[in-house]
Amino acid sequence: MIDRILTVGGFTLASRVTGFLRDIVLAAVLGAGPIADAFFVALRLPNHFRAIFAEGAFNAAFVPTYARLRTARGATTVGVFADRIFTLSIIVQIIILAIALLQTPWVINLLAPGFAEKSGQSALAIELTRITFPYLLLVTMVTLYGGILNSLERFAAAAAAPILLNFTIVFALAVAAVFPTPGHAAAWGVFAAGVLEVVLVGGDAWRQGVLPRLRWPKLDGDVRLFLKRFAPATAGSAGTQIALFADTIIASFFAAGALSALYYADRINQLPIGVIGIAVGTVLLPEMANRLAAGQEHQAREAQNRAIEFTLLLSVPCFVAFLLVPVPIMNGLFERGAFTAADAAASGATLRAYAFGLLPFVLLRSLSVTFLSRGDTLTPVIALACSVAINVALKIFFYYSTTLAQVGLAIATSVGAWMNVAVLYWFARRQELLTFDESLRSAVTKLSIAGVLLAVALSGGQYAFVALFDGLPHRAVVLLASLTILGAVVYGAALFVLFGKRRLAGYFRSATPSAGAPPPATPATDEAS
Repeated sequence: MIDRILTVGGFTLASRVTGFLRDIVLAAVLGAGPIADAFFVALRLPNHFRAIFAEGAFNAAFVPTYARLRTARGATTVGVFADRIFTLSIIVQIIILAIALLQTPWVINLLAPGFAEKSGQSALAIELTRITFPYLLLVTMVTLYGGILNSLERFAAAAAAPILLNFTIVFALAVAAVFPTPGHAAAWGVFAAGVLEVVLVGGDAWRQGVLPRLRWPKLDGDVRLFLKRFAPATAGSAGTQIALFADTIIASFFAAGALSALYYADRINQLPIGVIGIAVGTVLLPEMANRLAAGQEHQAREAQNRAIEFTLLLSVPCFVAFLLVPVPIMNGLFERGAFTAADAAASGATLRAYAFGLLPFVLLRSLSVTFLSRGDTLTPVIALACSVAINVALKIFFYYSTTLAQVGLAIATSVGAWMNVAVLYWFARRQELLTFDESLRSAVTKLSIAGVLLAVALSGGQYAFVALFDGLPHRAVVLLASLTILGAVVYGAALFVLFGKRRLAGYFRSATPSAGAPPPATPATDEAS
């Protein structure tokens, strides 16, 4: 399983690295002003709806159902099921797209009401959103293709698809002079990325012989089971987006640059969440679903424990760095062109607030799989509803009672993440679905020690390096590079001493099926031949 996590994580890391390149270019060209705020709203809106109707919600309902049908009833039945779900998805997304394009001014006024008070910003956001919103339809197709491929244990194409978004935006910004504004260039880059992602992931599904086609969406028992699971999963995803909508609405009333500070801080925070948390969850869901379908409860729990252990090992250094040296991170990555030192300071303070919720965020996917792999999409929704209630209430409180601006929004998000994990853990323990073995408990203790040593090193290193590099050209980049090297050496050495060479090698060694494990799924094309 670890090898597949590394595959997904490797492509996701490449996506995040190219995403940093994209964000560096965005920061240099757009900065953190009115045009940047308008573009980030236009980018957020299709992504909000994508998160509600696709990705997490879709995969939570689709992958276990697809895996069960393929194991129990073969390629023909599962192909018909995929065709019907594909057709239903396309119909729903076309309706949403039509409504969004016709009612864009109303949507912008609802979700970014503060823009109405800023001359021209609302009109620009409306124009850019009409360019970016078709991305939702395209990425929904990509999500379905990716879900099918994930069920076949093919993760590379879907994991690599977001890289195209980064490259197309960078290319569009490189020729921004031919567009009315750099915001228009970036928006058209988003649309072009959707087309390319469909070609990439759809092409892989076609080569495997599992590319779905339009078929009349008959509501048979399999489709009804999918919808029964999809409804609560969608409600859960909608809950998450409610909190993000609250960010957009409230931040639109803050001074220009608040939305941009949230965006840049969240982009850094999403590196471990995407590379580690989501990658682990993506692989763990079919792994546990297949083992549970084969009656291998113990092996499923073992896989989950090792996934949590691996997640924490990679996440601890990010948590420590984001908490202790967020401003040097922002300075080194983004402070150039239109992105000023003040913008870096605002984004760094926001990143520190997000850091408090990093560990629960990376663990959420692994804990949710406890229920999703068993076909239970309702329990994660209940946990998320508690989280969203706390999150939104705190956002409103901070807006009216403090001067924290976007930092208060990030603090509320972190508190909500802890609530989500706490409720999921309570439900899992109550139903006796989750057990932490001795290996995991020992690893947590050792990782805590390694994290403390890293914190001491980064705190001392920052103090020393600031004085040492004073007056050097590109001082911010040199400082960040030095802190990165110091942190890697200290954390790596701590892991080596605490875990030993053999144990560490075991984390990254390609996994092999254990005795009694279900064999890898056979592509439908093989069965057909």
